[in-house]
Parts: sequence; C-alpha cells; structure tokens
Amino acid sequence: MVCLGNICRSPLAEGILYNKIKMRGLEAEVDSAGTAAYHVGEKPDIRSIEIADKHGIDITHQSARQFEMADFKRFDKIYAMDRHNYDDLVAMARDPIERQKVEMILNVIYPKQNKGVPDPYYGGKDGFINVYNMLDEATEAIVSMIEEKTKKG
Repeated sequence: MVCLGNICRSPLAEGILYNKIKMRGLEAEVDSAGTAAYHVGEKPDIRSIEIADKHGIDITHQSARQFEMADFKRFDKIYAMDRHNYDDLVAMARDPIERQKVEMILNVIYPKQNKGVPDPYYGGKDGFINVYNMLDEATEAIVSMIEEKTKKG
C-alpha cells in the first residue's frame, strides 16, 4: 500500500487489509510505505488512527517509511493510492515484472478506470471517512482475490 507520506491513506489501507486477512484466517504479508520521506518514523495521522479505531482496527503500531527498491522483490502486488504515486512507482521499477506489480488500488473494484483515493491530509474528518469507505471496499476485493489464490494453491 503506497501513498505519498505514508501517514494517511496507505497506513489505513494496510490496517484494513491486515484486519480482513486476519479475520478470515488467511496468511499474507501486508505493509505500507510512502514515495516521499516526509514523515519517516512517524505514526499515522491521528485522523487515520481515529477512523480505523472506530472500525475496531488498531494502526497505532505502524511507523511511516519510504518505499524501497527491495519492496519490488518482497511483494507480489504494490497498490498505489493515486496516479501520481503510481507513476512514481512505475518510474522506479527496473523491469517489466516490477512494473506489472504496481496497480492503482481502486482498479480492483473499478477495472482500468484509474480512479485515485483522494489525499485527506488537508481536509477534515469527512475526507478520512470517505477514504476509509473506499479502502474498505477495495480491500474486500483484494481479500477475495487472496482467498481465491489460496483455494487454488
């Protein structure tokens, strides 16, 4: 899960997806990062923490980090929150295999539409509620894909 600073959208996406995976008894590694190093080492934005907590998800243990080249090897899928971060990740990719791992997160529910999850950082709580709802729907689709992959072995 990748956004710009790794304090609003991507930690929320990480927490929601991790919670869904755990609740279904699945196994998958979930992490988040930012394309920029603005907030490295910081906890998620308090508004992300609050909306996650409202839904029974604890993201207070997370710490912002910058996306690393090793993440291309570490993860099967890299979900970008918006077009800007998608373009940055694709530009970082060293080969077609790495580029194919990068996808806009909302494309899992709106295929090929390249809709972005808006950055709620400069807005109010309503923006975080909206982002939570978008990510909740997208992560539900991702968990379904993980379940299908697990069934197939």
